[in-house]
Amino acid sequence: MTVYAIIGGTGLTQLDGLTIKSALNLDSPYGQPSAPVLRGEYAGREVLFLARHGHPHRIPPHQVNYRANLWALKEAGAQAIIAVNAVGGIHPAMGTGHFCVPHQVIDYTSGRAHTFYEGELEHVTHVDFSHPYDATLRDKLCGALAAEGCAFSGHGVYGCTQGPRLETVAEIARMERDGCDIVGMTGMPETVLARELSLPYACLSLVVNPAAGKSTALITMAEIERALDEGMGQVKAVLARVLAG
Repeated sequence: MTVYAIIGGTGLTQLDGLTIKSALNLDSPYGQPSAPVLRGEYAGREVLFLARHGHPHRIPPHQVNYRANLWALKEAGAQAIIAVNAVGGIHPAMGTGHFCVPHQVIDYTSGRAHTFYEGELEHVTHVDFSHPYDATLRDKLCGALAAEGCAFSGHGVYGCTQGPRLETVAEIARMERDGCDIVGMTGMPETVLARELSLPYACLSLVVNPAAGKSTALITMAEIERALDEGMGQVKAVLARVLAG
């Protein structure tokens, strides 16, 4: 039976209903992970959980140690990863409260440690990243979203920005021209690091606000927190369905 790891983002620093059996404090070759890897039981099966931003939420997206996090999950026995991300909506269909299971990603970040293949290498390694998200895992997420009656899109392009600031109207306009449907700050390099470790990886994105210029109102943290509070119950129900399947 596949051992799933869940990476919780903003709004999901802990997984209610997870019966914790152990907390693994793993010291990776790349430094400390954001938080201990929690090993436990959820929806009747073994699962690993890691809070991407720490618990409590304290690590900004550009300072997350993505390599340590992915290495720790692999070391703990993860065989597949479901990442939960809070995002802004760019495409008109991506309104607040909508879910997206992206099929592509565009990386706008800079300066992040984005590969395990560096340093004193015996040979250069290139990984195929044509299709960054695992199709089978994406299908399971879409099936669970449909079963829960959630409004969702089964495909989309995730544009990953550096943060921690939100984007300008001009930046979002550029991203829309590039084909992005949603915008977040944590999708990369997490996605490619999973690929380098041969871990099937898919992203469950919850839209928590319209991206800059997609609404006449200013983006406020109160608005984002309200959307997170309303959407996390559905996130947990979807995760439980995938794990129970």
